[in-house]
Amino acid sequence: MSRLSVLVLLLAGGVTLPAQDVRLPMKDGSVKFAVIGDTGTGDSHQLEVAKQLMNYHSKFQFPTVVMMGDNLYSGDAPRDYKKEFELPYKPLLDAGVKFYATLGNHDNPNERLYKPFNMNGERYYTFKPVGSSVRFFSLDSNYVDDKQLAWLDKELAASGSDWKIMFFHHPLYSSGETHGSADQQRALLEPVFLKHGVNVVLSGHEHFYERIKPQKGIAYFIIGNSGKVRRGDLLKTELTAKGWDQGYGFMLMEVVGDDLTYQMISDKGETIDTGSIHRVGKTEPTPGRSSQPVQPGPTPPKQPASK
Repeated sequence: MSRLSVLVLLLAGGVTLPAQDVRLPMKDGSVKFAVIGDTGTGDSHQLEVAKQLMNYHSKFQFPTVVMMGDNLYSGDAPRDYKKEFELPYKPLLDAGVKFYATLGNHDNPNERLYKPFNMNGERYYTFKPVGSSVRFFSLDSNYVDDKQLAWLDKELAASGSDWKIMFFHHPLYSSGETHGSADQQRALLEPVFLKHGVNVVLSGHEHFYERIKPQKGIAYFIIGNSGKVRRGDLLKTELTAKGWDQGYGFMLMEVVGDDLTYQMISDKGETIDTGSIHRVGKTEPTPGRSSQPVQPGPTPPKQPASK
């Protein structure tokens, strides 16, 4: 039996290892979620990341996973959905965890019709966890047209949420040698983000992890290494607060009041990066700056290891 087959069996059977240290507040009533990007390979690397996701879920019970695109690399036949999504994440799906996808450059737009991706047939959409002050916005960064921009402007204006979190495939800021910053998308999207006080932007596309220094009051993260890695591609420019291109991983996030705590974890269960950001709240209008900026917060304390 191949190693891949063994991993699939382990995942399907719900076999997990004891959770490693969780560097998150784990508060009742908080908004907890995981972030994965560029996942859809169906190979042993994706399965190892999926195993660690379930491992951490046993202690940090996130109900939501947001996906940064390139969800299926092989195509969109039923076998591709099964191999590259349903089997790797079966224990989480069985536990009731909901996945919310966005479209990457390798994705067929028909993926928006696949019910477990929770896109409701739309290229871009928004959702809000019940009873929270957090709203998520999924955009289609492959085609940022006038219709999508008008929709985004309207939805952000009506949001009323303290935390406005964007997720889409192409990073507006990146230190990647292969792709780098998506300048065209940034020229279109960033003015709308600044106008309406967007706090956090999550992306993939680059096959590494990078936490960008806050840009104009907005926190940017790239998590594009949940299924593929491009080693040596991260240049670590003046944009880079923290970067890692030597392995696969995923991110956990938790919002408590005006603070968001994050933890980037490898497929070996090791913490790669951790920290927090603080939402300042509404400020006086300032050209070239978000109307609800964030700033770095304290490093979260280390939680006791599971026995």
